[in-house]
Amino acid sequence: QVQLVESGGGLVQSGGSLRLSCAVSRFALDYYAIGWFRQAPGKEREGVSCITGSPATTAYADSVKGRFTISRDNRRNMVYLQMNTLKPEDTAVYYCATSVGCSESRLTQSLFNAWGQGTPVTVSS
Repeated sequence: QVQLVESGGGLVQSGGSLRLSCAVSRFALDYYAIGWFRQAPGKEREGVSCITGSPATTAYADSVKGRFTISRDNRRNMVYLQMNTLKPEDTAVYYCATSVGCSESRLTQSLFNAWGQGTPVTVSS
């Protein structure tokens, strides 16, 4: 069973930045793509970004393109989501999860398996 633990969430002003981290079970990054999802209060969970193994392929939801950057460090078993130019509508609980592939069309929660517990992000206006 793959274990994932998110961290790095917090409160930030509109226009600010945060970097989320996802610690993944050892060796899991050798086999799985990792995705970031978010769920705002009263809304469905939506895909944000995902990344495959080496060479890394990435995908982003239209709402975050040009603002968010996903990366991975296989040596440290970590996946990061750098979030810049944050907006109040980015407020949500952010989750990382595993999948067998990554593409814009695969940013659907039903295609992801193991999930972390989430880290909350609040962007104030």
